[in-house]
Amino acid sequence: MKLPDDVRDWLRRRFDSRHRDWLADLAGDAAWPLDIALGIPSEQAAIARLDATRAWVAAWQGWHGAGELQWTQRRWRTLGTQRLPELLRLDSPRQVADWLGEGERWERAARRQALLEQRWPVLKRRLGRLFAALATYTDADVDRLVATLAWIERHPDSNLYLRQLPIPGLDTKWVEARKGVLAELLGHILARPDDTEDFHALCGLRRPSSLVRMRVLDPALRARLGGIGDMAVPADELARLTIAPRHVVVVENLQTGLALGDLPDTVAFMGLGYGVDVLAGLPWVRDADCIYWGDIDTHGLAILGRLRSHLPAVRSVLMDEATLLAHRAFWTQETSQHAAQDPSHLLPLERALYQALKGHALGPSVRLEQERIGWTTAWDALLRIHAQVP
Repeated sequence: MKLPDDVRDWLRRRFDSRHRDWLADLAGDAAWPLDIALGIPSEQAAIARLDATRAWVAAWQGWHGAGELQWTQRRWRTLGTQRLPELLRLDSPRQVADWLGEGERWERAARRQALLEQRWPVLKRRLGRLFAALATYTDADVDRLVATLAWIERHPDSNLYLRQLPIPGLDTKWVEARKGVLAELLGHILARPDDTEDFHALCGLRRPSSLVRMRVLDPALRARLGGIGDMAVPADELARLTIAPRHVVVVENLQTGLALGDLPDTVAFMGLGYGVDVLAGLPWVRDADCIYWGDIDTHGLAILGRLRSHLPAVRSVLMDEATLLAHRAFWTQETSQHAAQDPSHLLPLERALYQALKGHALGPSVRLEQERIGWTTAWDALLRIHAQVP
């Protein structure tokens, strides 16, 4: 016998697991109506729990809410004819939301979904994942969102700075907080990959000049640069340097880069993350032997693949399964894994390791940060690969 509170608990679980699909209308009419049997007991069971049965009937007699409550009659030998609640029928997600006190929230999301789909039919059945944003954004946020999407659709390759976009109320903080939503919508509208890691490229915007942290590890090269060995310089200025190091080392972690000792004919870049693309714009890097050392996790390997897409000959160090297994005691977990199932530009063993991590074959979201590897071990490995010039 399901009481109204039992039905509400069941609907909460159902809503939490299905509301995105319902908003996107992925199941269509097949999902509705939603019939919930209320669990009519047998006469024997009703007699055994007579007080509970009476309370159950009374609860539904006093109930008022969304949906159609259907009653039925039972002619029982001992208890006689009884009118009992048999089924609750809900005809729409809005009725489910009303049961949960979320009717206005659902209506707000559905109204904004309709607005976006009418403006951009390509978004039809694609907005379910954005339920939370559609339900919680202010009206001003939605107006700004639509204006931003429309302007970028009309100017997909403006090459303007974000600050230059003529959209009322738009600022970098607003965009940064909603980058994922903008990227997903623009990915469909512009038919481009919704890459939040390269948001400026997706939107056709000019990327702000970011400072690239570089260390000059060769004393002779430092002397040519006035003795400067550690610098943070805009990429376009780095591109104009008249140096030609034979080796370039790229490390993911800033502290690791700062710990590197002197190496002949070598410079090191650190802390770029997914911004490794910037190295492709440095002519003197393209001609060098490039070594990459990052964390052993899905993001570290994805960054390696991203760098290799620009510098095909890049070699990796300490990013293999043997290194990972040798440091099991230092494993941590990735907060969130990289989205791709099979990132491009990885070598076969690198790809196999990525898929093992992505598939949790070695444990849940396994991660080995590069700074967890003992420095003597790491430095020796770097010296060995540095000496093996291809």
